[in-house]
Amino acid sequence: MAGQNLGNAQLEALAEEFAKDRQKEKYAAVMGVLESSTVLVPIMPLQGLDEETKRLMREGKPVRLPQNAKITPCLLRKESGEQLFPIFTSAAQIPPERRNTGVLSMPFQVCLSMVMSGQAQVTTMVLNPFSHNMVIPKEILEVAVKRRDAAGQPQTIRVTEKQFAKLVYDRVAFQLLPQYLFAQGEEGIGKLQGEAGQLLLNLCRECYPAERKEAAAVTAEDFSVMTMNVTENMQLIRVDMPEEKDKQGACYRIYVTRMQDTKEVRYYTLERSGQGDQIGRVMPDLRHETVAPAPENGAEIEAVMALAART
Repeated sequence: MAGQNLGNAQLEALAEEFAKDRQKEKYAAVMGVLESSTVLVPIMPLQGLDEETKRLMREGKPVRLPQNAKITPCLLRKESGEQLFPIFTSAAQIPPERRNTGVLSMPFQVCLSMVMSGQAQVTTMVLNPFSHNMVIPKEILEVAVKRRDAAGQPQTIRVTEKQFAKLVYDRVAFQLLPQYLFAQGEEGIGKLQGEAGQLLLNLCRECYPAERKEAAAVTAEDFSVMTMNVTENMQLIRVDMPEEKDKQGACYRIYVTRMQDTKEVRYYTLERSGQGDQIGRVMPDLRHETVAPAPENGAEIEAVMALAART
């Protein structure tokens, strides 16, 4: 859904480079990554949804759509009258007024099929129209179709339960938990402290189909949640994830800081990478960025406190 951390940091960086210097080589670099990416698409209101589902969609939370739901993208109209199919790399790229009716995360290949089949009633896409404004005309889309067909797509990708569990933990760490805390504020912080592992287990179960909610290969006890009042004004919550420590890219620990005076919440992640452990930050709009190397001496708390104290 819209709030998802789609992992499009590389795609967004390439789009930024293209926006600065609109050369064909940089355009090709964007397309090379976009064709295997998942993007966000604002959609027209769906019929037959209850109010709760509509609310969740507006907030970018996961929902189960009716099997026969007709998905119609919200198109953009140029001054010439031509309409464009807009796609976005992240929620931060979508103006708030464009999210009112709902936003779906969709593989680019699905968007491509909608356009090329005539279902969307347009022939041109545009990537991040309000920032990078990269237009993808019919001729380029036809090339993307040829590349897809030559590669034998669509293909079924199978993952093991263990691999899927890692995807679930990452989704909880980078999207569902920060989304919940930023949306719920003080109440969310209180529930994280009170429910601890059970809250995190419930978030994990959101990632499974309804009939497999109990398949989550984790228990509430596999999470560790600890609250510390590190200064008179700063409260820190440490969350340890049940992830294997040697997996690159995995978030193995989370630090949530809360200021007593302003009630401001900041969300930090400890992650494995090929360059050593890194401290990342998830912003209220769910953008993720790497902010500093994790200290080798284990002084994580001091490093996070220093980052959170910055204005």
